[in-house]
Amino acid sequence: MEYNTTRSRMLMPEYGRNVQKMVEYLVTVEDRQKRLNQAEVIIELMGTLNPHLKTIEDYKHKLWDHLYQMTDFNLDVDAPYPCPAREDVFAKPEVLPYPQDNFVHRHLGKNIQVLLKRAIAETNEETRHGLTQAIGYYMKLAYANWHKEPVHDDMIKNELAEITGGVLKYETGGYRVHFDNNPRPANNFKQRNNNNRNFKGNQGGGQGGQQRNNNNFRDRDNSGGGGNSFGSGGGGNFNKNRKFKKK
Repeated sequence: MEYNTTRSRMLMPEYGRNVQKMVEYLVTVEDRQKRLNQAEVIIELMGTLNPHLKTIEDYKHKLWDHLYQMTDFNLDVDAPYPCPAREDVFAKPEVLPYPQDNFVHRHLGKNIQVLLKRAIAETNEETRHGLTQAIGYYMKLAYANWHKEPVHDDMIKNELAEITGGVLKYETGGYRVHFDNNPRPANNFKQRNNNNRNFKGNQGGGQGGQQRNNNNFRDRDNSGGGGNSFGSGGGGNFNKNRKFKKK
């Protein structure tokens, strides 16, 4: 029995062991034209085994690159696409540098630093006032999102003055942040549907009860339980052919 420990290493396991064996045989073919023909057959088989690759633009180029990679870049054929370089295929992406900006008021986020610099550098007093009010409103939103409770304007005014060293002065009484202390439950829509369903069920039950009452009323009429047009109090169905005994 052949074990995986004795087999050759699969360079692209997604194509399977059988395709790997075909590729290993392809490298040993000496006739150049025959080697090209068999390589094209293997390319068609690879496309059939992985149909999702056909959604990629110029997917044939991708399949040929995979075939070169499965031969460890040792395939020599007159392919429509050149053999890629090993360095390009296994090149590692550059490490993204993490931001190293340190700011004190992290609860307000990084964008607040950009807004503060823009407002402090503004020379027009009217524009600076508008930016200050917008920054104060943004600070109230950030506070409400983190603490889940409303915030007083004086607190925002004092904190903004502390951050900017008294350069920006927030005027109270501007935009207000509305905070819902009793949020609507997530299953409120489901509850309404259940109520409507129960209401319809009660409606149907009421109609069914009314139908049963009507049926009972007809049964009493048929059995003579109620009065009739001749004024008798009930005692069976009226039969005009019935004979009365003389006293």
